[in-house]
Amino acid sequence: MKTDIEIAQSSKMIPILEVGKTLGLTENDLDLYGKYKAKISLDVLANRKDKGDGKLVLVTAINPTPAGEGKSTVTIGLGQALCSLGQNAVIALREPSLGPVFGVKGGAAGGGYAQVVPMEDINLHFTGDMHAITTTNNLLSAAIDNHIHQGNELRIDSRRIIFKRVLDMNDRALRDIVVGMGGKPNGFLREDGFTITVASEIMAILCLSNNLMDLKERFGKILVAYDLDGNPIYCKDLKVQGAMAMLMKDAIKPNLVQTLDNTPAIIHGGPFANIAHGCNSILATKMALKLGDYAITEAGFGADLGAEKFFDIKCRYGGLKPNCVVIVATIRALKHHGGVKKDELNIPNVEALSRGVVNLEKQIENIQKFNVPVVVAINKFISDSDEEVKFIEEFCKAKGVEVSLTEVWEKGAEGGKDLANKVISTIKNKESKFQVLYNEELDIKEKIKVIAREIYGADDVEFTASAKKQISEIEKLGLHKVPICVAKTQNSLSDNPALLGRPTGFNISVKEVKLSNGAGFIVALTGTIMTMPGLPKVPAANKIDIHEDGTIEGLF
Repeated sequence: MKTDIEIAQSSKMIPILEVGKTLGLTENDLDLYGKYKAKISLDVLANRKDKGDGKLVLVTAINPTPAGEGKSTVTIGLGQALCSLGQNAVIALREPSLGPVFGVKGGAAGGGYAQVVPMEDINLHFTGDMHAITTTNNLLSAAIDNHIHQGNELRIDSRRIIFKRVLDMNDRALRDIVVGMGGKPNGFLREDGFTITVASEIMAILCLSNNLMDLKERFGKILVAYDLDGNPIYCKDLKVQGAMAMLMKDAIKPNLVQTLDNTPAIIHGGPFANIAHGCNSILATKMALKLGDYAITEAGFGADLGAEKFFDIKCRYGGLKPNCVVIVATIRALKHHGGVKKDELNIPNVEALSRGVVNLEKQIENIQKFNVPVVVAINKFISDSDEEVKFIEEFCKAKGVEVSLTEVWEKGAEGGKDLANKVISTIKNKESKFQVLYNEELDIKEKIKVIAREIYGADDVEFTASAKKQISEIEKLGLHKVPICVAKTQNSLSDNPALLGRPTGFNISVKEVKLSNGAGFIVALTGTIMTMPGLPKVPAANKIDIHEDGTIEGLF
């Protein structure tokens, strides 16, 4: 079997203008970035405002394990399969971050014969969106320090600057730093730090904005610091929101690419779900809904993170109503949740599977709390035994949900036709009665407790003294009536990555609470989650190389 990159490099792409034509897009609708990439004009949405939307399908998953789940692969394969059945489907994905590309997680372009291409470009600099987000964020950071250096008219308290710099790379050395060293010409000495670009509020704002002016207004609302009297300082007080929006004038436009079999794919925005809200942009999803009869999108990591935030944050702000949810699971991963070690996952073990299937059970229940029909996709591995497959099929049948053995990694569209047919049938026969989980008018603590109890299965939530103080400050500002974005480990339903399966008898510990006022949500950091990851002992970068003719190897 060829590697992912070898499959991608041998694919036959068609010019992106031809891909656009299949969606009814003209040359005037597209800004070309070479032959195979383009940005879509926001006029496309304005010109189709009276056109009905297609059906919205969310692809999510069980809690991830080292065994792999293949959520992006199934998302892409499902889109390919729908098109192969004669349906007009458009895929909407997040953009990869360079941090995990060179770290441990990998990219976000799918795998095997269910990939988006050009894979190398998408996983690297793509159309420059990550650079624009990083630069926009750091313009605001520079403006804060410059304002203090130039006389500090706003009386910014340098000890209470909460807006951090960002970098699109895993670099643990930058988590906590000191800036302004070197004397008077370099500004005032203060503590600072970096987060990864995908955790930036700028990224969240991009993904939740409806247009350029909405983006600019949200930038102005960013809470950046407090003054010496404890009053809030916003980005608009520094008068740089216009310049920031200018930097994002191209990045706000969604990107159009294609799959290996030329199915249209819109890729835009890329917040992580474990430290941010985990969904691609509202603009990209709305374009997919206007351009296709089926819009296939994904949310990061497991349903306890990505799907919950998709529903409670993205759908709430975007006015979206999902018609169906696909939960991706692998037999290998469920056996891992059942206590099997990584090097023994290829050995058939129905007993371990029966222990680990509780994770899938909980994620099904989580989706059903939002009143959206569910289909389970078993992402097939060659090691899966017939007995194990039968066990999952019978389990899902007992739960009253459709299940499909999916082989898109190996077979592309052909391997996803059964899943596609079951998604079509589910949407046709089961009406979505989508509802959000909680009322955003509730107090901050109560909203966090609802998520922890209902979605994670926690008994209660513990708040540190620091978190309680931060909550009190946000409520005093009257800015607390917004959704919650929980930063939590992706590996467990709890905030302890070692607790696999469906843990019980635990509390969630909230150590910090931050207001993302421009994005319109409150971030609750739990456990030991960090907003700037580090590289592993042997990073993926060690295996990546480029040859004289420009051919890349080792990139998956």
